[in-house]
Amino acid sequence: MTVHVTNDNFESEVMESSTPVLIDFYANWCMPCKMLSPIIDEIAHEISNAKVCKVNIDEEPELATQYGVMSIPTLAVFKDGKLVRSAVGVRPESYILEMLAV
Repeated sequence: MTVHVTNDNFESEVMESSTPVLIDFYANWCMPCKMLSPIIDEIAHEISNAKVCKVNIDEEPELATQYGVMSIPTLAVFKDGKLVRSAVGVRPESYILEMLAV
């Protein structure tokens, strides 16, 4: 299951998470984001050792700015409240799972 993250729940869902967190920064109008979305959803159902979240940059521009999101989709992995890896663009599932193995 993916968790929709906003400014209101970012601290509790991401920064205070005891497991690694994958965030998909996306927008509804973005075609590459739409291509990546089923991969993110599949990963969310497959893994149990990490949390998978999505941030709509149109609804949460402050979060996008805070984490330097310049292009979408941007994937970011947080561990222990710190950004540890990021990637821009559509990536295969194997690459994303490797990102989470931090």
